[in-house]
Amino acid sequence: MKPYNKHRFFRILMTLALLAGSCLGAAGQDGASGYSFGDQAGKNEACLSCHGNAQKVAGGSYIDRTRFGHTTHARIGCTSCHGVNPGHPDGIRTPRADCRECHLDINQEYSASIHAGKTMCAGCHNPHQVETPKEISGQEINKMCSGCHESLEMIAKHGEWLPQSDLHIRMLPCITCHTGSKNYFISMYIVKGEDGSRFGRQEVVGYHELKRMAAGRNILSLIDSNGDNYVSLTELRNFNRDPSHKFLRLQGMMTPETATHRFEILDNRRNCTFCHASGPGAMQTSFIALPEENGTFRRVAVEKGAVLDALYGTPDFYMMGSTKNPALNYIGLAVICGGLILPVGHGSLRFLTRKNRKGKEHQS
Repeated sequence: MKPYNKHRFFRILMTLALLAGSCLGAAGQDGASGYSFGDQAGKNEACLSCHGNAQKVAGGSYIDRTRFGHTTHARIGCTSCHGVNPGHPDGIRTPRADCRECHLDINQEYSASIHAGKTMCAGCHNPHQVETPKEISGQEINKMCSGCHESLEMIAKHGEWLPQSDLHIRMLPCITCHTGSKNYFISMYIVKGEDGSRFGRQEVVGYHELKRMAAGRNILSLIDSNGDNYVSLTELRNFNRDPSHKFLRLQGMMTPETATHRFEILDNRRNCTFCHASGPGAMQTSFIALPEENGTFRRVAVEKGAVLDALYGTPDFYMMGSTKNPALNYIGLAVICGGLILPVGHGSLRFLTRKNRKGKEHQS
C-alpha cells in the first residue's frame, strides 16, 4: 500500500470540487437561458451579453436568445461561424462562415434550382433562427417566400389555372407544391380571427396567449383532456364544441415531411388528385402543432381519421374528394334517392297501368 500523501489527496479534492462547480454552473446557465448545449453556453454568452440585448446593438445584430438557444448553430457555438474576435472593436465586422462549409449538399441542390443566383441562404433563412418544417407553422414558412413573392401577385398568377387560388395559398405552405417529398402530413394549428371573430383572416395563436388560456397548465391540456399526450377524435370534437373558447379554430395545413431546396414547378401538383384523391394515407396522418416558448412548434399525434371527420375534427380543412363524413354520406344518399323517387315511381306506375290505358284508348 502506498503511504498517505496529504498533497495528493488535496489535489484530488480540488479536482472534484472544480468538476462539481463546472457542472452546477452549466446547469444554472441552461436553466436560466433555456440552452441545452452544456459548456458552449458559456462561450456563447461572451457574444450574447451584447447581441442578446436589444438596447446594446442595432436591430440587425440583435439575436433572440430564446429562439437561438435550441438551434444546431447554438450548439456548435458562435465562434464556429464567426471566428474569435476578442474585444470586437467598433467598426470591425466579425467574419461570417460560408454556409457551404457545412451544407455543401444543400448548396449543390439549391444551385440547380430556379432560385439559384437570385438570393443566397440568408435571403430566406435567419441563421440564428434555423428550424425544420416540423418546427414552424406553415404561415411562417410562407412569410419566407413572401419576402420576394408578393402575395396578391402570387394569387393572380396561380389563379390562371388554380380555382380558389387565394384559399389554396392561404391553406398550404409553398414548399408543399414547390419541393419534392414522398411523405406528407396534416399539421393542425390553433388559430383565431381578429377581435375573436370566426371569420376573416385567421392567425396562429401564440404561446403566451395559449398559456394564459390554460391557466398555468400545459397548453396541450386545452385539447388533450386526459393528459396522455395523444389526441383522440373525441377530444378534437370536444375542443371544437367547447363554448369557453368558441373563437378558436383548428386549421389544418398539408406539409411535407422533408423539404428539398430544389425549388421547382412540379407538373403533378397541377393535378387536383395530388391532394383531392379519395382517402390517401397522408390525409389520415395528422398532428396538433402547438407553439413553444422558444418560437418553435411541437407535434402531438392525433388519432387517424381526424382530417376525414370534417364536421367536428378539422372544420377549416374540408377537402372535397379526400374528406369523408358518415353524416354527409347519408344526407347525400337521401338527396339522390329523393331525386330518383319521382321519375322511377312515375315510370313504374305508367308501366303497371299500361293495359288500362290501352283499353281506354280502344273504347274512345
